[in-house]
Amino acid sequence: MPYQSNPNTCVVFLVRHGATRNNLADPPKIQGHGSDMDLSNDGKRQASRTAELLRNQPLAAVFSSPLRRAYQTATIIGQPHQLEPARIADLREVDVGRWEGQSWRQIERAEPDAHARFATDPATYGYAGGENLTQLLTRVRPAIEQLMATHLGQCLLVVGHNVVNRVLLATYMQVPLALARGIHQDNCGVNVLRYRAGQVKVLTANSAFHLQAAGQHPE
Repeated sequence: MPYQSNPNTCVVFLVRHGATRNNLADPPKIQGHGSDMDLSNDGKRQASRTAELLRNQPLAAVFSSPLRRAYQTATIIGQPHQLEPARIADLREVDVGRWEGQSWRQIERAEPDAHARFATDPATYGYAGGENLTQLLTRVRPAIEQLMATHLGQCLLVVGHNVVNRVLLATYMQVPLALARGIHQDNCGVNVLRYRAGQVKVLTANSAFHLQAAGQHPE
């Protein structure tokens, strides 16, 4: 059923991008904003299924991170609505520093102390040489809330990233940022946010039923 917005409300479909080659690796490799990869074939199929899911929603505009995996996903989902994505720089994925392109197994072996600090409290102890989750939230929250505040009465598509979406969901669900990594985001999983009177409510988190048989890749 299409979401019905009212003049005082903005509804946002917040979607993680489709899978890339790094997401499909075994084990998966971390990709932050220093890794600008294209979607894999699986990722394109995931985006196409998400386009079908949202085909009948009254999307007024489409926004994405500037990274190719997010922009390509947003382009596919926006096609049935004849909407081209607008890139929002502050929605790019977290800076993972020197851990870019590595697996968690490699990181734990090479930098056990830094890995342990990050695993205990990523809101304070970030990706080595990159951002922590508090710094990321400071960047992405104003960006998405500005979109919502300036599109009252409309439904929007926003395509972000695994960690970007996690910190936003944690904040709006009042989960401590230190626990945000426990919020799962499938490639092309759909979250629904409602903005009203300056407040954001999570209506749906990581809806992924539409992705069955399209491939799901957690990292």
